[in-house]
Amino acid sequence: MKFLLFLIVLLFSFSSISQSPTQTVRGSVFDNESQFPLTGVKVEIVLENEEISKFRTATDFNGEFLFENIPVGKHNLIASYAMYVSNNKTIEVISGKELIINMPLIELVTDQEEVVVHARKQGMVINEMALISAQQFSVEESNRYPGSRMDPARMASNFAGVQGADDSRNDIVIRGNSPLGVVWRVEGVDIPNPSHFAIAGSSGGPVSILNNKLLSNSDFFMSAFPAEYGNSTSGIFDLKLRNGNNSRHEFTGQFGFLGTEFVAEGPLSKKSRSSYLIMGRYSTLSLFQQVGIQIGTDAVPQYGDASFKFNFPLKKGGQLCFFGIGGKSKIDIKISEQTDYSSEFYGEGDRDQYFGTAMFVTGLNFKKPLNEKTFLSSTVAVSLDEQRSRHEYLQRSLNINGTDTLINVDTLYPMMGYQFQTIKTSGYFALNHKLSKKHLIKFGINADLFSFNQIDSVLSDLDVPDQFINRWDSQNNAFMIQPFFQWKYRASDNLDMTLGVHSQYFSFGNSFSPVEPRAGIKYRLKKNQSVFAGAGLHSQTQPLYTYNYHLIDNNSGEPVYHNQDMGFMRSVHSGVGYEKFFGQGFSIKTEAYYQYLYQVPVTIAPSSFSMINMGSGFARIFPDSLENTGTGYNYGLELTVQKYFDKSFFFLFSGTIYDSKYKGSDQKLRNTSYNGNYVFNLLAGKEFKVGTKNILGIGLKVTRAGGQRYGLVDIEQTEALKEIIFQDSLFNEFTFKDYFRVDLKVSWRLNANKTTHEIGLDLVNILNTNNLLSLAYAPSLDPNVINSPGYSPTTEKRQLGFLPIFYYKIDFRPKANN
Repeated sequence: MKFLLFLIVLLFSFSSISQSPTQTVRGSVFDNESQFPLTGVKVEIVLENEEISKFRTATDFNGEFLFENIPVGKHNLIASYAMYVSNNKTIEVISGKELIINMPLIELVTDQEEVVVHARKQGMVINEMALISAQQFSVEESNRYPGSRMDPARMASNFAGVQGADDSRNDIVIRGNSPLGVVWRVEGVDIPNPSHFAIAGSSGGPVSILNNKLLSNSDFFMSAFPAEYGNSTSGIFDLKLRNGNNSRHEFTGQFGFLGTEFVAEGPLSKKSRSSYLIMGRYSTLSLFQQVGIQIGTDAVPQYGDASFKFNFPLKKGGQLCFFGIGGKSKIDIKISEQTDYSSEFYGEGDRDQYFGTAMFVTGLNFKKPLNEKTFLSSTVAVSLDEQRSRHEYLQRSLNINGTDTLINVDTLYPMMGYQFQTIKTSGYFALNHKLSKKHLIKFGINADLFSFNQIDSVLSDLDVPDQFINRWDSQNNAFMIQPFFQWKYRASDNLDMTLGVHSQYFSFGNSFSPVEPRAGIKYRLKKNQSVFAGAGLHSQTQPLYTYNYHLIDNNSGEPVYHNQDMGFMRSVHSGVGYEKFFGQGFSIKTEAYYQYLYQVPVTIAPSSFSMINMGSGFARIFPDSLENTGTGYNYGLELTVQKYFDKSFFFLFSGTIYDSKYKGSDQKLRNTSYNGNYVFNLLAGKEFKVGTKNILGIGLKVTRAGGQRYGLVDIEQTEALKEIIFQDSLFNEFTFKDYFRVDLKVSWRLNANKTTHEIGLDLVNILNTNNLLSLAYAPSLDPNVINSPGYSPTTEKRQLGFLPIFYYKIDFRPKANN
């Protein structure tokens, strides 16, 4: 707290010794569909608290514009061009970094210049083919949302139809679907799970590797997504990487609870206008540990990550970029070192655990407008995804000596170890061609080559050391091909329609989905209203390591692969919605959806098991023999009331009422593990200008949702297998109490000369509400407890308690050379 007060005093001292700062604002304007730069576009800035523009310019031959000496603050940036819909957005100018803005414009279909068409609305997605169940992911908005921790996935959990699965992780549940169905995509290619401490096959983790300082505004799709996206029945993050500043060098430093990081960007060559953007981060808690500062536990998560993008402009509008994102993490959880005992103590497990992960992707992306009608984009990339773990089994007892009770470790020996590694080579090619003002086509292909190296061994009997069985021992390859074609028809300025087809082939099991149709329609009514609808067929593989899981045949001693012929899980998405804009960034949107899932992998033997319930938490999947005969459905109604940040205030209410059911191989209809039935979010934030250079920000978030599902524990099986086993007949029949959480964020920003300082405090679960997550295996060590009536070797696992997250950030630019 003393450090926080010191920084506030320091910011006030800076604010008293400099004049009102200014900054450069520049960017580019281009056709939304062909990506071709537009020359002669009128661009103007209307300063805050003013109604008439004092700053006007026009784009040059490359579609670029430049404003110098713009006062810091929040202003309106307007781009207008004959026969195009104007683009009007609120911008925030700070002293420490130049503001670089991309302004896409939509061409009018009507050939009469006097036609009245309202400006492009805030929040419109980037992908020109998306007409339903899509949301723009704004980096600026994510920085303001309390509890989001500058994490794209946690930020998306505020949207209607989306919720987190576990406070300690960033897995997200989209419309009742498993997090396994979420796909992360960068520059056209699917990438491995971009999270630290990520379990194989999952889509989330405790800490994101992605740094939002690298990202530009991106798209998030929840249903019936356009035909270029595949291998998902849930949702798509289509992330865009921003370019570094190609005119001057700029730097950012940040210190906080989640990490200590730096960002550097600037021109590689001002003549060629090439640029670099690099960043790195390392976990702050592990830094403290390395310098000898005690933080109360030896189980300190260690992680680091880095990202880069080098951009090289080419002749005639082309661009070549070299990018990379990666991270590495490890944690050692040593239960054997817990020696103190209390009557409330239950072991967090019966083993020491050593766990580490690594993820990296790097590639080349080439973009080029071939002419005013045609745009080409292609990417080649290589990625690495690795998990490694080692468990040592504990047998413990109590040592009672007078009034002291300690835990003795009687035995400690190897129990399990594994290492999974996947190397993927990816290629992407897409061509946009504008046949006319009314017709746009886009076609292309995604191709992935996987190389697996998976090994895993575990004790056959926990009480007998050195007798191991092998569950994975695979060094093999697989490939996936996904061609697509899309057509967009703009019947008028108020009516858009899209049709597309996606195809998907995966070499494991020769899984083939030849035709997956996609369709969407949007009609704009009077008074800024619109209605829309869409539908699509989608397919998805299961976590890739599940295909190589095997058992040993008792007669031959050879491995038997039960699931290498496992087929795609299929899903039919449909939805309809209504939206109205009221001006000043305020809008209301409601959407109803229905999703039918089929060919879901379930056990051959009748049971409640279904892959539809997998995907969150820190456990891998050990599938029995599976077949694609399971089904499920999700349906719901969503409401979003939103005011985008404009001048000084933002507001978001998102609510969803839904139902999520499935059938396993026993054909009994059950709740899925993600059926909470409802979720509501309320967010609001306000910024107060203090003087000419200081800004105080306050944000609040309130979340209410249905409780987590669980079943009746089978005590005998749980004790025998030393893990939670539910009775099959009552699986997911019960719920914990409803989830409730309040987050508060406070920030202070100072725009000094060529430097911006910001300090912030994100108070997650400020009321320290006791939300329950699941049941966990936790046997007691006390014989009196074990022998008591009604004893169960389980405990309730709680969600995240109160967590204060502090950060200090500085943006600065050195003095330019003359």
